[in-house]
Amino acid sequence: MSTADPHAFRPEDDCYHQLSGDPYETETNWWSWNVPERKIGGWIHTPYHPNRKAVTWRIFVWDGRGYDSVRMAYYKKVEDAPMPDDPDLRDITFPGGGYSLKMLEPGMKYQLKYEDKDRDFALDFVFTGAHPPRRFEPGEPPFINTPHYDQLGHVEGTMRLDGEDIRLDCWSVRDRTWGPRGGPYAQSRKQTYATDLDRVRDPGGARWREIERERGRGRIQYIFGHADGGSGFLGFVRPQDGTADGFSPMNGGYLLRDGVYGNLDASRSRMRALRDPETGWCSHMQVELADDLGRTMTSEGMAVSRMSEHGYGTNQLLRWDFDGKIGWGEDQDVWNSRHFQRMLHALRAWK
Repeated sequence: MSTADPHAFRPEDDCYHQLSGDPYETETNWWSWNVPERKIGGWIHTPYHPNRKAVTWRIFVWDGRGYDSVRMAYYKKVEDAPMPDDPDLRDITFPGGGYSLKMLEPGMKYQLKYEDKDRDFALDFVFTGAHPPRRFEPGEPPFINTPHYDQLGHVEGTMRLDGEDIRLDCWSVRDRTWGPRGGPYAQSRKQTYATDLDRVRDPGGARWREIERERGRGRIQYIFGHADGGSGFLGFVRPQDGTADGFSPMNGGYLLRDGVYGNLDASRSRMRALRDPETGWCSHMQVELADDLGRTMTSEGMAVSRMSEHGYGTNQLLRWDFDGKIGWGEDQDVWNSRHFQRMLHALRAWK
């Protein structure tokens, strides 16, 4: 890992950070995996609040049987569990019956274990990075000042689900973010708009798309797909900067081909989502990518299963077609409830 780049991942970044005394300072670690032939997607997600010495962790697995916490294949969440002083993220077992995480190689290799005997569920896998963690370009939304890293890796191990041991052997992504988050930082501090339509940068097109493009609503979409350790893409979608034809620009990601990474060119990378009129969730995506190496890639994604903790925002397992390959990844579609409700009402309108 290069030290010439001031934003490069450093071995000490495997530890927790503490940037300030802000009570809303939060540091996350997130891990994902999939089993495509079973339509299975899985997450571990853990926000830690260092100035409150509390952590919330959740582990969930979804497939075709249901999307909410009751119907999901597995769901467990423990909120605001007290953390010990000076927790070491390189070798830790999270309180409240949580998972264990052990760093095996700085920035590159980690082992995660978890067991819930009451549900006959367990995880035991190793994540091996395909590359050093990649820093989101500082100064760009959605992470203006907050450090954020993404890393593609190979997930290998086992998951016990309903008493069945299922092999994990996939390519997926982990990330880390730290800094102020939640509370007042979740509220828009943009200008006041006279009407909702004044929030739309490029009016026109379908009314539900206009609503989706309203600025200052906290909308974000994060998508990725990989066929192996040397091919795929990742990026943040900016719906509020989209155009009336439904295309939204992408930034903060990469195009990966033949093992070579190129940073996305936000002026030429975009995504168009098609939504199911019954659920409002994305069913199909068209992605056009360009990078700073002059390369381009087109990809089509189709949602095969999903989870939604609250019934509006979703995490979905997507099948992607690009470069003559089939890849797998996710669509993380983030909304606030009122905004999603208005968009869905317009999408369902019959006159």
